Amino acid sequence: MNLRELSDLLGLSQTTVSRALNGYPEVKEATRLRVTEAARTHNYHPNTRAKSLATGRTMSIGHVIPLSNQHEMVNCVFSDFIAGAGESYARRGYDMRVSVVDDADEIEAYERLASTGKVDGVIVHGPRLDDERLPLLHQLGLPFVVHGRSSDCTTPYSWLDVNNRSALHRATNFLLDLGHTRIGLINGIEEMDFAMRRRDGYTTALEARGIKVDPDLTHAFEMTEPFGYAKTRDMLDLSDPPTAVIASSLIPALGVRRAVEERGLTIGKDVSIICFDDALSYLPNGAGSPIFTATRSSVRDAGRRCGEMLMDQIEGRTTEPVHELWEAELVVGQSTGPAPTR
Repeated sequence: MNLRELSDLLGLSQTTVSRALNGYPEVKEATRLRVTEAARTHNYHPNTRAKSLATGRTMSIGHVIPLSNQHEMVNCVFSDFIAGAGESYARRGYDMRVSVVDDADEIEAYERLASTGKVDGVIVHGPRLDDERLPLLHQLGLPFVVHGRSSDCTTPYSWLDVNNRSALHRATNFLLDLGHTRIGLINGIEEMDFAMRRRDGYTTALEARGIKVDPDLTHAFEMTEPFGYAKTRDMLDLSDPPTAVIASSLIPALGVRRAVEERGLTIGKDVSIICFDDALSYLPNGAGSPIFTATRSSVRDAGRRCGEMLMDQIEGRTTEPVHELWEAELVVGQSTGPAPTR
């Protein structure tokens, strides 16, 4: 089907159909939805080069990826985010441009994308405390959306984040209500904003119950299965080991489980485990009945929504920063139970 045939089918002019598909803001939302639905139904795809010429846009979204393996972006959670974002791009005719760079060259990569005009905007991953990338992108005038937030950054910017503090606060209180007072934390790299917020939720929940945070029970590094395994082994060797462990991701939680079972202990009876579950499409937390009690929020859904937010910004549908804070759902699984009697 070509543009003329689609226009005839809808009873609209070719100009209106073209503008609806190309994201012109003056087209009514109801008309745009009607046109895009018809295009999807009849498998019509506008010519990308023609669309680029018509709108003055490249129809491409950038993602800058650091080479370092000690970075929370470079993991399987990021892959699910990219899959979700890609779905949103495809629906609106955008392509994805991925730049893989040395960590030291990340700032230069953003400057190059802005100066060459090869992308219409970028999504920023793994925000750090007072992240220098955000004021830089604002100064460059390159549209961007942040997956997460950057504490202490005064630059206005659009972001989507999970309420990480609330999620870990709720998880810690859940264990406290079960009678646990020795609760370990396997956290992500705490230069990352999300990990700092998760630690804060954990510590404030403990302190509200009059329990001091024990530094021997808190560990932070790249969220891998070996890290969860090694640090749980260390904690179980303590004279007063934890009866529960909170892991900042399902991935290190697998290492926690391995260490516990290696000692001949029973999950949910001798040691309880709670994790943050990004609802990974290829690494589910059980089928039907959850393996781990978890605070759950879909990173794939976050990717879809961040993509939509950025394209709306690029196309002039939004002119002010957009902020979305998602609450994580607490899902009770097989990995938690009352604190054991000692």
